[in-house]
Amino acid sequence: MSNLHKITLDARELEHPKPLELAIKALRELDEENYFYMIHRKNPIPLLDLAIEQHFQVSSKKDEQGDWHILICKNQNIQLGELFSV
Repeated sequence: MSNLHKITLDARELEHPKPLELAIKALRELDEENYFYMIHRKNPIPLLDLAIEQHFQVSSKKDEQGDWHILICKNQNIQLGELFSV
């Protein structure tokens, strides 16, 4: 899994609709060799729904500070939960 490329977006300081716009742009660039990692101050349900509709794998979790960590990838063989610690 170390050959995977991470595309990162820290959206905690961005105002709506910028996080969604940037995330959608990143999703268009995803292939089997990379994944999208986003940090947000809230759980971006519209983004997650959109990704699921397009058959992406999606995982999100909230940390102790209240920030959301979102992982999205196209490759169905990746264990997303393992990428939270990378």
